[in-house]
Amino acid sequence: MIKTYIDTGEIVNTHGVKGEVKLYPWCDDPEMFKNIKKIYLDGNGQNQLNIKGVRLQKGMVLLKLEGFDTIEQSEKLKKKVIYIHRSDIPLNEGEHLIQDLLGLEVRDIDTGRVYGKVTDITPTGANQVYHILFSDGKTRLIPKIPQVVIEIKPEDGYILIRPLEGLFDED
Repeated sequence: MIKTYIDTGEIVNTHGVKGEVKLYPWCDDPEMFKNIKKIYLDGNGQNQLNIKGVRLQKGMVLLKLEGFDTIEQSEKLKKKVIYIHRSDIPLNEGEHLIQDLLGLEVRDIDTGRVYGKVTDITPTGANQVYHILFSDGKTRLIPKIPQVVIEIKPEDGYILIRPLEGLFDED
């Protein structure tokens, strides 16, 4: 299911005495928060908070939120998960949110064979690796490279692949 509001981090602490909060980001690139203007405190788009400032510090995101000007006000946000509207997340063409890929069915583009479902995605230096749970209970890995992953259709619930020779040799 493709969600409209994406959980993208957790406020883990306050920062300083002027109301900033420290966010542990659940994304590959915390820099994206520099382009976000509002966050939500629930997955339904309620409880909107406007962002007045963003700084990065040691892998964390420091947010200055409108209406939170003291440490006492910001304390109330600790342990809150924050959400961002899908349309506010900058994605380049061909990029997808990891949570949209988990659970997708993986099919052979040439034969129509269903291999299994995506259960995890591991980033590597060169590309991502998709973990596919096959019906026999084994997990096999495929690289997300153009020669293997031909088409990704989260809205339709599947990924089309063309396995390289030897990729699934034990089958």
